[in-house]
Amino acid sequence: MEQPVVSFREALKVWTRIGLLGFGGPAGQIALMHRMLVEERGWIGNDRFLHALNYCHLLPGPEAQQLAIYIGWLLHGTKGGLAAGLLFVIPGMLTILALTFLYAGFQRVVAVQALFYGLKPAVLAVVVMAVLRIAAKSLKTPYLMVVAGCAFLAMFLYQAPFPLVIVVSGLLGYLGMTLCPQYLGKACPQWICGGTTLTASASNEGVIDMLLAKESEGRFTPTLKRSLKVLAVWGTIWLGPVLLLLLLLGPEHVYTKISLFFSKMATVTFGGAYAVLAYMAQEAVTGYGWLQPGEMLDGLALAETTPGPLIQVVQFVGFLAAFRDPGTLNPYVAGTLGAALTVWVTFAPCFLWIFLGAPYVEKLRHNRVMNGALSGITAAVVGVVLNLSLWFGIHALFARTDPIHLLGAIVPLPHLATADWFGLLLAGLSYLAMHSGKLGMIPVLLICSWVGFFWKLFG
Repeated sequence: MEQPVVSFREALKVWTRIGLLGFGGPAGQIALMHRMLVEERGWIGNDRFLHALNYCHLLPGPEAQQLAIYIGWLLHGTKGGLAAGLLFVIPGMLTILALTFLYAGFQRVVAVQALFYGLKPAVLAVVVMAVLRIAAKSLKTPYLMVVAGCAFLAMFLYQAPFPLVIVVSGLLGYLGMTLCPQYLGKACPQWICGGTTLTASASNEGVIDMLLAKESEGRFTPTLKRSLKVLAVWGTIWLGPVLLLLLLLGPEHVYTKISLFFSKMATVTFGGAYAVLAYMAQEAVTGYGWLQPGEMLDGLALAETTPGPLIQVVQFVGFLAAFRDPGTLNPYVAGTLGAALTVWVTFAPCFLWIFLGAPYVEKLRHNRVMNGALSGITAAVVGVVLNLSLWFGIHALFARTDPIHLLGAIVPLPHLATADWFGLLLAGLSYLAMHSGKLGMIPVLLICSWVGFFWKLFG
């Protein structure tokens, strides 16, 4: 019996839907992909999905977009990765561009913000469901639950650096899931290893898993020649325009500054958009004078209420930087070019990281040492997504938080007087509609969007 094959046309439709519905930052987007690709279509098994996600969490840049590139690459090679990555970004890019036009000219986007108001509670419900499902499938032992809980507490209460959390979790996973069974055997406590194996079961396979299992060498076997070719092609795509601007316009031109600054940002944005917003805001306001104080929050609000990675807030910054220093160009033309340049140097490296590293990650997928470490990283990912979900929920449904300092931790306690009770109600109803009522995610998002629109404008 032939294995099912996903056509490129069908994949394009799904990647387009993901791009259009990718609200809620990385937590919401990962939840969306898990639901559409793992649960509904079975294109990729849960273990392989988490394996790819673990690798993406180790990279700088938006992990959700990189995960889409990775899965698209597994399905259809380079063209699949390109389609998935571009369609993940383009809807949000066009939406933010339109809203930034309005912001730059009038700084009023009330009607659009009202339309997106109802989406936040619905996205929060989708995220909560995804966290529960991913946790149930990946936290197979109490030991991994403890690792996930520690990762969550370290980031939520102590703002621990994301790379440190990942490294420590990987080490704990390696020690617990690999060394304990290897050296203690049956004496290894069941709460640590639980009798689990580190290989995916056949019942957990998706279309990708079954197709690649048929090929002894694999379609994407890494070679030095291939790696050098990827590095040359995508390194040129990313940095070629930067060097060209530097040579033609000089280091002081606004476009050169934009390309250099955001290229540097693309290599240090570990932990996603939230981890780098403070640094970016400081440089954009005090370092370059591109934005006024407080405008970064306006840009973040636009990014949070539109599809696509939250890191696309950089597009807002790039637009205003060129809009306010247009030279001989029309300000809106200059701003559009600045936004396009910012998007280019921010997201082009993502394709480089995936196309260069993913073949090696796939080759090591059944390596016992690698899997031991990745089991810990998988647990940490659950804690990280839970942290992002809680952060998103608090800031979406409460206008103010009161930080409480306790034993060195900072607890962001929501201020109940500023609670958005209607938003909380929408979130609860959305969860019940999808979990108990089995209503589809898309109908829930559409209904909540319009309910929120009428409530915000006429309620």
